[in-house]
Amino acid sequence: MGSNPQLRILGSRVDPVDMSTATDRIAQLLAQRRFAQVVTFGSEMAMHARRDAAYRDVVNAADLVVPDTIGVVYAARLLGQPLRERVAGIELIERVCELCAREHMSIFLLGGAPGVAAIAADVLRSRHAGLEIAGCHDGYFSQAQEPAVLATIAASGARVVLVALGFPRQEMWARAHAAELGPVLCIGIGGSLDVISGRLRRAPGVLRALGLEWLYRLVTQPHRLGRQLVLPRFAALVGAQALHDRLTGDRSQG
Repeated sequence: MGSNPQLRILGSRVDPVDMSTATDRIAQLLAQRRFAQVVTFGSEMAMHARRDAAYRDVVNAADLVVPDTIGVVYAARLLGQPLRERVAGIELIERVCELCAREHMSIFLLGGAPGVAAIAADVLRSRHAGLEIAGCHDGYFSQAQEPAVLATIAASGARVVLVALGFPRQEMWARAHAAELGPVLCIGIGGSLDVISGRLRRAPGVLRALGLEWLYRLVTQPHRLGRQLVLPRFAALVGAQALHDRLTGDRSQG
């Protein structure tokens, strides 16, 4: 992606893209007609990747890693490599749907509770004229059911698979099944189908603009408290990385 130098946060790569360049890159990947993977990268994922080398390898091997949360944007700034903007996964989905509708490429929705993906599909069709949803499947499938799910996706003819299985499962799952999935672009989208379907509400625009979407989620979904407790530690570790980089003159590894 032409980073100068390449940005790594706690050992994980983040590409210096904004929404426009991320969308352009996705269009290029689709034109290559091969398996490709896009990671929408957040602070909690950075913490998980720091302690899980296998997951970190999957993130770093992805074709595109976008800064999905404000924490990642702030971290990049602290590390002296400011990003142009946050590339929120839920907003990237809309860009991808717009692209697919225009280029007559279909999408498969995978994940969420039973029925959620189908509702989200109807919403996306209503927003993007001509968008073809090749199929849907919830995220509650067993290992024994996995071959049938993979066969359904492969047979659907979808060019994009939106994988809403939550991290780290969605990234590991897509990479592990690259051969069975074939020439598709997989994008990990976390809980975005819940928001698109209306099952969950997204933070108001003013809170998003202030970088407080995380606080809205915490207030409206208090069960997330345990997950959010990693954020202060994330900030401390990024600060330590920034200090190390300044002392050593190394901004590449983390």
